Amino acid sequence: MLKTRILTALILLPLMLVALFLFSDMAWAAFSWLIVLLAMWEFSRMAKLSQPLRRAYLLVSTLLAAGLWLQGFVATAAVMVFSLLMWLLLAPLWLAKRWSLPKGITAMLLGWLLFFPAWFAFLAWRPHSAMADGLQLLAVMGLVWVADITAYFAGKTFGKHKLAPTISPGKTWEGVAGAVVGVSLYVWLVSKLGWLEIPVSVTWLLPLAMGLTAVSVVGDLLESWFKRSAGVKDSSQLLPGHGGVYDRIDSLIAVLAVSHALRLLLI
Repeated sequence: MLKTRILTALILLPLMLVALFLFSDMAWAAFSWLIVLLAMWEFSRMAKLSQPLRRAYLLVSTLLAAGLWLQGFVATAAVMVFSLLMWLLLAPLWLAKRWSLPKGITAMLLGWLLFFPAWFAFLAWRPHSAMADGLQLLAVMGLVWVADITAYFAGKTFGKHKLAPTISPGKTWEGVAGAVVGVSLYVWLVSKLGWLEIPVSVTWLLPLAMGLTAVSVVGDLLESWFKRSAGVKDSSQLLPGHGGVYDRIDSLIAVLAVSHALRLLLI
């Protein structure tokens, strides 16, 4: 399993880097939408939408995304504030109340609320194919990857106190602590390298990064709860050794959306 997981990562990471730094604006919009669309497909399966309804949902979503991009739509702070409400209020409440994954129209609306802001953020953090724009988005995505990796190894090494045993038994508070340490070092490095083109000192970046680390945990737990509610182990088997696309981007969609919303509101 570990060998398969590593091999898949060795294929996906170069593909992502090529897309990030070399794709045209249109190609990047299409590529990032494909990532989002595959996750939406997995989400719609977990929500048990009928096959005809699922196809219609994905088609309408794609046409809507294409129309927005062709019109040059840029998500405003007023639009992205819904992401803050989703990830800072609704998602924690969902986990606390253990609400089941909804079905029908409610599930489709929830899917849009989860995935469209993340796609807007994919485009906003990397508006053009310039190196600086690619590094900026890479810095945001890297925060999620560092948090995930350091949490995994810290949890494996020191984990004793369960974070949310009824939702994701493998996650521990020691893993969260490892993520906090890892992200703190990462943010300091990214700040020194100048990857983020935002006028914020490392003194302010650190607490923001800690908040985004918490958001990444919420995103991970929410998808884990959706899977438990749907009675599945993985969102799909599209990525050998990793499960599905949604399994891989559950934290990323939350961090992308919230980070972009905060940038619009605070800077």
